[in-house]
Amino acid sequence: MGKSSFLQEFKAFAMKGNVVDMAVGVIIGGAFGKIVSSIVADVIMPPIGLLVGGVNFTDLKWVMKSAEMVNGEEVAAVTLNYGNFLQATFDFLIIAFSIFLFIKLIAKLGEKKKKEEAPAASPAPTKEEVLLTEIRDLLKEKK
Repeated sequence: MGKSSFLQEFKAFAMKGNVVDMAVGVIIGGAFGKIVSSIVADVIMPPIGLLVGGVNFTDLKWVMKSAEMVNGEEVAAVTLNYGNFLQATFDFLIIAFSIFLFIKLIAKLGEKKKKEEAPAASPAPTKEEVLLTEIRDLLKEKK
């Protein structure tokens, strides 16, 4: 396989509509994720923390081993940071719910567009048309 044919194949693959659409979606999704993370961390979680006693969820941790001095150097504490996990879980739930609502909106708009584009069903044939069709079919059989 020559170098130019490999590059042509790659170009054809990369320029397909689905790949470009997916890339745009990933970029917008990343930016959207940052916005939602900021809303969760800076707007939603502080009031929730205040309601449960002024707790900042990212500071919640279980100290498994305290910090100590060894040979004049401080050895960091060993902690299980479950507050970060709670924060990430809230981020995920809000992002997932937002995406669910967005997809539902797009689906509803798609259904509305399909209904507008759908051609009107042709009316049922009248009794006269049915009778004429039967006569035509009988005449064809006699030939």
